[in-house]
Amino acid sequence: MNNEIPSHNDTGNSRQQPVSMKENMKNRSTWRRLFFMVVMVLLYSVSRVVVGMVVLLQFFWVLFTAATNESLETLGQSLATYTYQLILYLTFNTEERPFPFDLDWPDGPPTR
Repeated sequence: MNNEIPSHNDTGNSRQQPVSMKENMKNRSTWRRLFFMVVMVLLYSVSRVVVGMVVLLQFFWVLFTAATNESLETLGQSLATYTYQLILYLTFNTEERPFPFDLDWPDGPPTR
């Protein structure tokens, strides 16, 4: 994405000048993205706690039964994919907002 606008100086030469910081500060889409990023950071924090619970539950399940719990495996995969989607959005690698905004809850490994 190019944030430069053409400008002409007194000598008649054309050169690129960056968009002013003042203009950037007024950009509503950037502020809207900040709002969604704050929400995504909160969702990321919650997902980390839930992943920790899944890890502990799965460990104790295996400890007592010597087999993994398929429901916990599925939930763990979904949470891993969801966390991946959150991080992609937070690091500006995608404009698609994860569940509950643009995407549905993931049901498998990441597609990207």
